[in-house]
Amino acid sequence: MGSLPPSPAAGAPHAAIGEPSPWVVRWTPLLRAGGRVLDLACGSGRHARWLAERGFAVLGVDRDGAALAGLPPAVRTRQADLEQGAWPLGDEAPFDAVIVTNYLHRPLWPHLLDALAPGGVLVYETFAAGNETVGKPSNPDFLLRPGELLDAVRNRLRVIAYEDGVIEVPRTAFVQRMCAVREALDGAGAAAPPRYRLDG
Repeated sequence: MGSLPPSPAAGAPHAAIGEPSPWVVRWTPLLRAGGRVLDLACGSGRHARWLAERGFAVLGVDRDGAALAGLPPAVRTRQADLEQGAWPLGDEAPFDAVIVTNYLHRPLWPHLLDALAPGGVLVYETFAAGNETVGKPSNPDFLLRPGELLDAVRNRLRVIAYEDGVIEVPRTAFVQRMCAVREALDGAGAAAPPRYRLDG
């Protein structure tokens, strides 16, 4: 697996102009080349587009059919209300990566972890407690508690990187973000040693 690029400049103005999150860009080298990627609650699909352009087989899921209709043919789409009824993607797993940004519905976490193939990567980035002091969202239902992302994957995934802090661009916001991997097993059934180069 190739070495990773350095961390992008914090607070790059990605959301304002539809560019992918620097956090997603940073960890894309961990994804299996040409692998299957789920972009959950993808909205207008800034990540789905970007990943499809790089040869990944992307499924974009959102409840907004009009937003999905604007995605290019290279992105498969499924319209679904992720907060009502049963998990709608049981027939699609496993995925080599699951991408979630600016979205939080805690009951989905077990499904997201189960949807990852061995070696699969979870890249998650959304608003955190403290954001209520600077703007929306301010409802605690949509704000991660301190360490909550870590707790959600504990004993299931290997955490490669985790951050909890404040960004200033495109606007001030409190965020948590994480990259974690479902480790593949070796011949003895133990977790294979990591092969992620972090030194550039």
